[in-house]
Formats: sequence, structure tokens, C-alpha cells
Amino acid sequence: MQRILLINPNSNAGTTAMMVAIAQATAGDRATITGATARHSPPMITTPGELDAAAAEVIAIGRAQAPHYTGLLIAAFGDPGADHLSQAVPIPVIGLAQASMLEAATPNRRFAVATVTPALVASIDARAHHLGLSHLYCCTRVTPTIPATPADLADALAEAVTRCIADGAEAAIIGGGPLANTAAALAARFPIPIIAPIPAAIRRLLPAIVPAKAHEETEK
Repeated sequence: MQRILLINPNSNAGTTAMMVAIAQATAGDRATITGATARHSPPMITTPGELDAAAAEVIAIGRAQAPHYTGLLIAAFGDPGADHLSQAVPIPVIGLAQASMLEAATPNRRFAVATVTPALVASIDARAHHLGLSHLYCCTRVTPTIPATPADLADALAEAVTRCIADGAEAAIIGGGPLANTAAALAARFPIPIIAPIPAAIRRLLPAIVPAKAHEETEK
């Protein structure tokens, strides 16, 4: 069985546990998911500065723990430290934005992001450009506030998805790791695919992992 470390770049251990549960539900018996929580970040990353600052600790955790795992999942929509770790460790690394954007864009599909963090829109735009997907990326649409209840959150994100569709999106990403359950609830409301980043990351990461036996032989 594969061993995947989910690194939460924010400092909320409850969020880590929630995201691990979502990842494990997608992986099933194909992998064991373990969580690691950053200790020096805010409990929720909402600005570009916080996203950039989180990268150093994500990289430190990833480099230290890579020998014990067969894959790393960077669980923030912005992928802090993911590109560096992809070059620095000998196991596959995936970030939430990377995985969900690649899935949304396949096959040659226009996509958009619906999220709750307006200050990160420019960072999301930049990530789509970095991944070479600018020609398929429509926009990011945000909720006016971060709603307090699950029902209000679903309704606010549904409105954002509606605006994404009006802008030409053929698939919509719900931009945030802990929002996977909301994404599942929204899927039935729309005629286009609604993509949750954590399940997308697991779907992309598992096929990329060298079988555990081969990985162990490489370590010897």
C-alpha cells in the first residue's frame, strides 16, 4: 500500500484532519494518508504574503518526511513549496491547484475557479499561467464573504459557479482543500463538472507513485 503525506500549509490541525479524511475516502485501500500541519502559519491562508511565507515550512516538512512516504500532497490552493519539492525529493509531489486545474482542463476544456478568498485571485491566475493553462482558464469568481454555515457556504459558492459558467467555463473548481464536501454537494446542481481539489490530487498522485516495493528497493 502506498503512503501519502498530506501537508497542510496552515496551522489548523482540525483542517488537516478534515482534509486527510477527504483524501483517504478517495484513496480507499490503495493508500494510507497521513497529515502534517504547519506550525508557523495562520490558521487560514487568505493573502499572497501568507501563501508565500508558508512555502518555507512546507518545504522543510516535505524534505524531512519524504524518505518515509511514497507521495506528497500539498494541501493549499496555491501549491506553496510544491514546485521546489518536486525537484528536491525523489517521490511524486502534487499541489491542489495543479491537480485540479489539470483535471479541469482535460480534455481541452475551459475552466474557472470558485472560491472564498478574494485576495488570492491574482495568485490563482498566476498558477494557471505557470501551468501553461492560460488559454483554457476563464477566471476566478469569489463569494462576497466567507459564510458561517455549510448551507450558506454552498449557496454562496453556487452563485460563484453560476458566474463562472456565464464567463464560459465548461468545468468549475471549488478552490480550497476543506471545501471538498461542499463541492460534492454542488455537483448535482450544475450541468458541468464540479471539481474538488483534494480528490483530484489523489487521482493524479496515485498513478504517478512508483510501486511501494520498487520505492523500497530504490532506498536501499
